[in-house]
Amino acid sequence: MTLQLLSLFQETPQGWAIDTTRLERHLDLIRQVDRPVVVYLAADHFDSRGPLPAELARNPDNLMLLADGKPPELGYFGYRILPYTLSTDPAIAVNRYRLHALNLIAQRVKALPQKAQERIVAFTLAGELHHLFPDFENGMGAFQNIHVTDYSPRSTAGFRVWLQSKYMSVARLNAATGFDFASFDQIDAPARDIRRQRLGSFAEHYDSFAAGTLPIAGWLWDPARQIDRLDLYVDAQHIGPVSRGMNRLDVYRAVKEITSPNTGYRHDFDFRALPPGRHVAQVIASSHDKRYQLAELPFTVVPRNQSPVNDAAPDSVKGLPDAKRLKGVRSWLDLPSPHQDVYYNPLAREWNMYRESQVFGFLKAFHAHAIQAGLPAQKLFSHQIVPKVNSSWNAALFAVGSTLGGATPWRQGLNMYGGATDSAWLRQYMRQRNIRAYGAPEFHPQQWKRPNAALKALQSHYAAGARFISPYYFSIIPRRFKGGPAHGVNRMEITPGNSADGSDQFYRAIVEFAKR
Repeated sequence: MTLQLLSLFQETPQGWAIDTTRLERHLDLIRQVDRPVVVYLAADHFDSRGPLPAELARNPDNLMLLADGKPPELGYFGYRILPYTLSTDPAIAVNRYRLHALNLIAQRVKALPQKAQERIVAFTLAGELHHLFPDFENGMGAFQNIHVTDYSPRSTAGFRVWLQSKYMSVARLNAATGFDFASFDQIDAPARDIRRQRLGSFAEHYDSFAAGTLPIAGWLWDPARQIDRLDLYVDAQHIGPVSRGMNRLDVYRAVKEITSPNTGYRHDFDFRALPPGRHVAQVIASSHDKRYQLAELPFTVVPRNQSPVNDAAPDSVKGLPDAKRLKGVRSWLDLPSPHQDVYYNPLAREWNMYRESQVFGFLKAFHAHAIQAGLPAQKLFSHQIVPKVNSSWNAALFAVGSTLGGATPWRQGLNMYGGATDSAWLRQYMRQRNIRAYGAPEFHPQQWKRPNAALKALQSHYAAGARFISPYYFSIIPRRFKGGPAHGVNRMEITPGNSADGSDQFYRAIVEFAKR
C-alpha cells in the first residue's frame, strides 16, 4: 500500500496541511482487510502529484540540479517525476513536509487496533533513493555525454566539507590526487567532459570513466551450458573473472530463441595503474579445458595533459578460436565503444563517492526519523534499486552502492524486475554483502517463454529467507477506467487476462505458490 507523503497535503487558509480524511481512507484498508500489508512510505521523485509537489518544484532549493544549474526535466511512462534534494537539512521545505507527514502517519499507525498493527509486516522507507539524470526512463544505460546530479550550491559546498573531513588538509588531498589546490574553497565538483568542453584544470573532467573504471560488458547465450567461465585479459595479462548471469531483459525481449533474461556479463576494470597508451581487453571463455575468444576491445589511456601516447600495438592472447564456434552460442559486446579513450581524474572518483554518501545519508536520516516517530525498527526496510544487476546500466548515474549492504541500520528492501527476480548473480551479491532477512518491495519476473519462471522465482526467495515480496502490481480500479495493457506500466498489471510481460503467468504462479 503506497502512501505518498507529499501528495497527502492540501492547501488551507492556514497553509499546507495533511488531508487527514484521505489518510484515514488508507488506514481503513489496514483496519478492515484481514491480510498482511507492506506500507510504502513514498517520499522520492515519484511523489510528484498534487498541489504541494507542484509548489515545491518552483523552488530550486528543494531540488537536485545538473551542472548547468537547472533541475532535470523528468518523466516515467508519462508520469512526471521531480528530483527532490538529498540534503538532510530539515529546514528545507520539502524535508519539512516529508518529516511532518512521516510523524503524523506514525502516530495514526500506532493508534490502530493491535490486530491491525500486526498485519503490517514491513514499512519501506522513502522509495528508490538515488541521484538522477536526463532521460531517466531510457537513459539508465547511457555512458556517453552523461549529466548527473547534484551540482546545487548546497551540494557542491558539501563536497568541499566532505573532502576536508576525509583528507584533513589540502596538502594531503594534493598528495593523493596530484593537483595543487591552494585551499578546499578552490575546489569545484568535476562537471566537464574533456572531449567536448574546455577545462580550466584537469580536475574539472568528468565522464563515465573518469573515476578510473572501464566497464567491459555484453551478453552471452549458451543454452547447452558449454562455457564454464569467462575471464578478462588486458594486454595478455590475466585480470580476473568476468561476472555472468546478469539481467538483460532487452535481449530477452528482442531474440525469440533466448528464453532467459539472465544473459549479461560484465567486469568493471580498474585501469588506474595502466600506463598511458594503447591497450587491448579480451574476454576469454573456457569450455572443457579449451579457451575461446568471446570479445576483444582496443582502448587508449590518455594522460591528463593529453600529450602523445605510446602508439605501439599492445600484447594480446593470440590464436584463440571464436567462442561462436561452440554450438548454439550467441554473444555481443556492448561496452565500451571500440577504441574508447579514457582519462583518470582522481577528483571524479571522490565526487562519485561523495554522491553515494549523499544517498546513504538521506536514507539514514529518514530511517532515524522513522524510529524517532515510533515506527518499529524490526519492520523498517529500504526500497532500493540494484543497478549493477543489469549489466548494461551505468551504476554511477544512480550512486546507490553504499546503501546496499547488511551493515546498514535498516533492513534491505531490494526491488527486482526481469531476471533479477531469480538471479544467481544477485544471490551471490547479497551473500558478499551479508544481506539477510530482506524484502522485495517491487517484484515482477516479466517473463513468458518458460511457464515455470515466475513460480521458481517466488520459491527461490522463500528459500533464501525473504521476509516479504510485493508483486508489482495489482489494481482495484475497474478496467473501464484504465488503458489497455500496452499503456505504460499497465503491461505489468497482474491479472489472469493480461499476457503482456507474462503477467498472467505471474498471477497463476502466485495462486499456486499460496496453495503450497
